[in-house]
Amino acid sequence: MKNQLAQWRSALTEQFALSPTDLLRDAVYRRLWSSILISSFGEQVTMLALPLTAAVLLHATPTQMGLLTAMEIVPFVLFSLPSGVWLDRVRKLPVYVVGEILLAVIVASVPFAWWKGWLSMQWLYVVGFVIGTVYTTAGTAAQIVLTQVVARDRLVEAHAKNALATSGAEVAGPGLAGGLIKLVGAPLALLVDAGLLIVSALILRGIRVHEERQRRVAFGAEHFWRDLRAGVRFVMSQRLLVSLAVVVGIWQMCHHAAIVVQILFATRTLGLSEQAVGLSYMAMGVGTIIASVLGNRISRRVGPGPCLVIGLAVCGAGWLLLAAAPANAYGVAAFALMLLLFSAGAVLIFINFLALRQAVTPEPLLGRMTSTMRWLILIPAGPGALLGGWLGEHIGLRAALAFSGGTAVLLALLAWRHPVIRGVRALPKPESAEEWIGAEADVRPAAAMDAT
Repeated sequence: MKNQLAQWRSALTEQFALSPTDLLRDAVYRRLWSSILISSFGEQVTMLALPLTAAVLLHATPTQMGLLTAMEIVPFVLFSLPSGVWLDRVRKLPVYVVGEILLAVIVASVPFAWWKGWLSMQWLYVVGFVIGTVYTTAGTAAQIVLTQVVARDRLVEAHAKNALATSGAEVAGPGLAGGLIKLVGAPLALLVDAGLLIVSALILRGIRVHEERQRRVAFGAEHFWRDLRAGVRFVMSQRLLVSLAVVVGIWQMCHHAAIVVQILFATRTLGLSEQAVGLSYMAMGVGTIIASVLGNRISRRVGPGPCLVIGLAVCGAGWLLLAAAPANAYGVAAFALMLLLFSAGAVLIFINFLALRQAVTPEPLLGRMTSTMRWLILIPAGPGALLGGWLGEHIGLRAALAFSGGTAVLLALLAWRHPVIRGVRALPKPESAEEWIGAEADVRPAAAMDAT
């Protein structure tokens, strides 16, 4: 019997042991992955507590929920392009660390305002705007830090493992968040996220990365606009990047139109409590785990482009399912299934989208490429959130979900017929850096003299 137990233990250890080449065997990546895992648990609290504070405590209308979502997107439109120029001139890791700390402060301001009796939708709008501003810079920096830790030919694998890190939080986080919200209320639950963000920042401070920094140049307006144009020109000259921006941008419009109404649908149409909503959101973790485990394998088999298209279709199917769901127990099951399909589809979209855009971009342009791409794909998100809120308030919550689902499915069909997307069967090689920073050539002699 003991021998049999030992054999079973040995078999299980062998089954779940990391391969010699697994990314998690790298100490630097493992530290980055741990930070993502911890901050993801906090994000689950905020993802539920912030909209529940608006919907339940402040009795927000669908239009107000749309405005709250739009306020998180406005900073991307305003600041993405200039932040990319700035990020290509500074070290990215410190920006990432400071961003985690600032997020902790702004999230903690919600329970403080509630305690002082100041909490209102206007306060939440400000919180949403600041959160979006931090994500505009620190979020871009975080994506670039990954390329400094992981080789480019393993970016899909790295993004899949990062998604797996968030999936653990998505499985356990919503249930814990729902229970915490029920126990202390949505505003106070946000203090947990603030604490976890501080822990994440402390872990990130210990990471050592090798960064090929761009030469030091003047920060005058002339150089700034020259550098910005160089980044935008690079993106617009790449058919793959333009195609990805259009496809993912339209998907973002669908996503934000749906996210505005899904909490309202759960609480008002299905009659779910805060804790029940949290338990339903655990399905997102299941979807993320499935897609994280299988995503890299699917991408290798069919190619990054087709894998992304599959993700679009899966998300659209989930939104259409909820739009047709009855207001009973079957509707609750459909709500959970929608969350599972959405998270699985989103992982398939983004592990390929992020890897493709990073793989094709030379090191000196990563900041500007990332900020330009984020700017392009989030321009439709604000109108999508406002449209979802308008549809939810004037036609019905189901109308917003049907719009999101139908548009996403149509988008998947069109993307599949697009040769640039469907034809990407492997990660491309990066373009030559010298070819694409020609707009900055006149500052090179001065930089060379400084270096000597």
